[in-house]
Amino acid sequence: FQVKSENRKTIWNTEEVPEGAEFDDTWDPREQPEYQILFKQCVGTEDVFFGMSRKDPSTACCEDMVIKIKLPETKYSDIALDIQDKVLDLRTPQKKLLLHLPYRVDSKNGKAHFLSEEETLEVTLRVSRMFDFINFL
Repeated sequence: FQVKSENRKTIWNTEEVPEGAEFDDTWDPREQPEYQILFKQCVGTEDVFFGMSRKDPSTACCEDMVIKIKLPETKYSDIALDIQDKVLDLRTPQKKLLLHLPYRVDSKNGKAHFLSEEETLEVTLRVSRMFDFINFL
């Protein structure tokens, strides 16, 4: 039996722990709200009518990720939102959402907007992929 780590007192390697696992809280009884992940793409006439760019309808060509979270009976002031590069952590007195995002995002430049009449929080995040400079010239 070989031990991979150099320090034999460690229980696991950091590579074995999934990213964002430090946010998991299994003892929190609050329920998870309904949510939707949508992707947004900026297109112009050259894309739609002429097909001049390399864009297609896939998520690989989308610039933004929009997360719509239903928060019934919630006030804007009760919402605590924390966004990391791969994790969205939302907490209210009644609901809790820990969402591992499908793509890495620019966590410093996102926007959140609470639509009180629809009781929905819309979070718009810029997707940050390694080769976006190729897709979006």
